[in-house]
Amino acid sequence: MPTAERTRGRIAALDVLRGVAILGTFGSNAWLFAQAGGPAALLTGGGGLANDPVQAGLLVLSNGKFLALLTLLFGIGVEVQYRSAVRRGLPWPGRYWVRAAILFVEGLLHYLLVFEFDVLMGYAIASLVVAHVIGRSDRVVRAVMGVVGGVYVAALLGLTALLAAFPGGGGGPAPAPASTASWTAQVGERVANFGLFRVELVLIVPSAVVLFLAGSRLMRAGAFEDSPAGARIRRRLMVLGLGVAAPLNVVTTFGGTAFVLVDRYLVAPAVAFGLLALITAVVLRGPGGAARRGLTAVGRTALSCYVLQNLLAAVLCFDWGFGLAGRLQGAWPWWVVGLWAGTSLLLVGLATLWLRRFDRGPLELLTHRLLPTPSRTNLS
Repeated sequence: MPTAERTRGRIAALDVLRGVAILGTFGSNAWLFAQAGGPAALLTGGGGLANDPVQAGLLVLSNGKFLALLTLLFGIGVEVQYRSAVRRGLPWPGRYWVRAAILFVEGLLHYLLVFEFDVLMGYAIASLVVAHVIGRSDRVVRAVMGVVGGVYVAALLGLTALLAAFPGGGGGPAPAPASTASWTAQVGERVANFGLFRVELVLIVPSAVVLFLAGSRLMRAGAFEDSPAGARIRRRLMVLGLGVAAPLNVVTTFGGTAFVLVDRYLVAPAVAFGLLALITAVVLRGPGGAARRGLTAVGRTALSCYVLQNLLAAVLCFDWGFGLAGRLQGAWPWWVVGLWAGTSLLLVGLATLWLRRFDRGPLELLTHRLLPTPSRTNLS
């Protein structure tokens, strides 16, 4: 029977895909750290993400699609855990809530101490829902995806219509500008504005539920197998994601603020399916070189690299650190590309060195050790 290429029991394509998703996600987040006032400025009226055509063009390459790819891969991880539990005769979801609770706490700390736009909290909430659905019949899974996805799309289109009808917003007094001069002040601001800064969870959680289940079903359908059936699935995904959604992504990116939600939360996830298929097809062609080894290392330490890249960006960009966001505004937007490239290369190097001694990343090791023994399973 055709199988996916494996390395020490892991599906090789998944590690490479995780590496691409982590570094690609930072391709979006780097812009948030690099603007004056940091990520909070986007939510307090002090900044924007598409102030010039060059920046908007660069965002076409990253905004939303790699986060969606990472979300698909998380759903595949839940599927792997489900299969492991069934294979070992363990109840499912059993004590999965412990894993979700650990992830939620990690995300909460990441939000409070590092980054306003953390996704781990949303993943933790969505994974609890998916854990109770993933083992049900295809009919139930399709029904959940249809209902949640349908309501989600309708809500996004409704919000898009409002943005188009009222492009100037609601007016009112201007909020206080965001500042990165003090780390403790930033933490306090995240605590005080928890509801505002975490409002994106309303969009992340339902999207994650659908994408988690989609990732699970793609794995069951054989999308990662080196087989005729797997090849057919990948071709269809590439047509949808790269042939249809990618050109549409260009239109929505340059379509103005009215399309910001459609661009990030509807079109970008469709592109992610095409990326998943394309990267998998490349991996299945045979062994790669240094780039593939580096991406694999980042993919095997994905959680640690996700947190570390944001921590490094905060230290480099914020005024309480090296203050590059203020000092390099004259080199905008190209210095942000350098920030992404330099941080990515550093992550590749650190992940490669770490894995020479350990079999998983530091945060992955911590999570593994906090889990009850029967819940410990290979996340590949």
